Amino acid sequence: MSSGPGRPGGQPSLRSDGWLAGDDEVALEHRAALHAAGWARRRPVIGIACTASDLNRCDLGLTVLAAAVRRGVAAAGGLPVVFPAMSLSEDLMKPTAMLYRNLLAIEVEETIRSQPLDGVVALGNCDKTVPAYLMALASADIPALIVTGGFRPVASLRGERLGSGTALWRMYDERRAGRVPDADWAGLETCLGAGLGACNTMGTASTMAIMAEALGLALPGTAVLEAGDPAQEAMAEEAGRRIVALVAAGTRPSSRLTPAGFERAMTVLAAIGGSTNAIIHLCAVAGRRGITLPLERFGQIAARVPVIADIAPIGTGLMDDLAKAGGVPAVLAALDGGSAEAPRWPLRPVSGPVTAAPAFMIVRGNLAPDGAVLKAAAASPGLLRHSGPAVVFHSYAEMRQRIDDPDLEVTRDSVLVLAGCGPVGAAMPEWGNIPIPARLLREGVTDMLRISDARMSGTGYGTVVLHVAPESAVGGPLSRLRDGDLISLDAFAGELSVEPGVLAGREPILPAVPDTRGWPLLHRMHVTQAPQGCDYDFLQARTAEQLPFVEPVIGRS
Repeated sequence: MSSGPGRPGGQPSLRSDGWLAGDDEVALEHRAALHAAGWARRRPVIGIACTASDLNRCDLGLTVLAAAVRRGVAAAGGLPVVFPAMSLSEDLMKPTAMLYRNLLAIEVEETIRSQPLDGVVALGNCDKTVPAYLMALASADIPALIVTGGFRPVASLRGERLGSGTALWRMYDERRAGRVPDADWAGLETCLGAGLGACNTMGTASTMAIMAEALGLALPGTAVLEAGDPAQEAMAEEAGRRIVALVAAGTRPSSRLTPAGFERAMTVLAAIGGSTNAIIHLCAVAGRRGITLPLERFGQIAARVPVIADIAPIGTGLMDDLAKAGGVPAVLAALDGGSAEAPRWPLRPVSGPVTAAPAFMIVRGNLAPDGAVLKAAAASPGLLRHSGPAVVFHSYAEMRQRIDDPDLEVTRDSVLVLAGCGPVGAAMPEWGNIPIPARLLREGVTDMLRISDARMSGTGYGTVVLHVAPESAVGGPLSRLRDGDLISLDAFAGELSVEPGVLAGREPILPAVPDTRGWPLLHRMHVTQAPQGCDYDFLQARTAEQLPFVEPVIGRS
């Protein structure tokens, strides 16, 4: 690792030597600055990034784990230095934490670049945190591990175990249909508000924790643990010891973030029936290493790797069930098929999957020239081939205003479309699974074909075509779609289309862009489309020359 321009001494043994080695005033000042952290010439210097925040209950328990990592680093002879990182609360950040994923990635990458760190242990949990870490660590490419905070305990309402997110969406539909009394609705709030940790369904947080382990950037057996499980502290301490060994060996994320590594992650993603958001995140991480993951590859892998994790929202179990079954190592063993013992529920053998449909299907056509994603295993089989007239909403506000209007011209065969909510238009919130109109809910309709350039929560379900690209805000086909246009989906053939010629000559309806300054404006200027991971164009390694991490000039500040 280079000591950085402007520092003498040739090739140092540790990256931090660029700051700390030598007898000049610069090195002395740097050593003095670290004395308060217990410098005493203890090496290597290990950064511990922590996103714990009272505003983010998913990550609040990370403080305890950061202390455990610190103990492990110190026990292995390293100098642990904890630094805070922006906390991305999926619950509270608006319009969406997705707007700030890239900001956290930048923050962590630039903290690594500018500080004398030889290795990093990144602690996070909530949906966008782990993807941001993976992106930053892929770019910085110094020895690194990720430690996640686990899923929250399972609450029960009237004897029924509640899956985070999934239970809320189901009961919301029931309430809008007039079948949930006030007392049960209030009880749900109390139950879902209990406990720290991430969603206990196969939401994006659990999916991305599993992806970090599958990619080799989290220790085996750490992704699927309940928040507060004593094993978490032990594993966090082990991560602290292990990172010191990784620094000594010179093992970097780039050795894991290879085409083969991403194939492994995509295989696990299909097997667990993970969040569609992981497709975007994996594309972004791969892009940091100059690797392209075509959408079709996700579909191809899902077509041959069945869903074997019987976890909500696709299945019936919850993350605590997967923990008891052995977590990611058990998933890998079930996929390998070499074990003499059948996998323990909620895992199933490859020969007896949870659903006949694959986890994902990829569709294209004149409504999605650059592709779109469908979580087929969470869809209604009868809607995977469907034609119907469009009911189009060109903004989230319009959708909320019209969806329950008793005069809305909609039937169970209609296709609900939400446009203007992609990465440029609205930073791509989880608005894609449009609520079923209340009138139809009361008639017993539980699912409809829905299409959007937005995303959907990993805890969500239904026949929803997501991530339509190019999005409406950049003039994509959805911007020219109107009520009554006949839409056809054939997910098995990979086709999503509207009648030929119907869009020609129409003026696009583009979303309003209220932001004229600040981060939202910068985001719109540089964000890529969903198939490229919604990363910023200036952060992806499009050429070999853009791959190396450029060290700073180290001199007087």
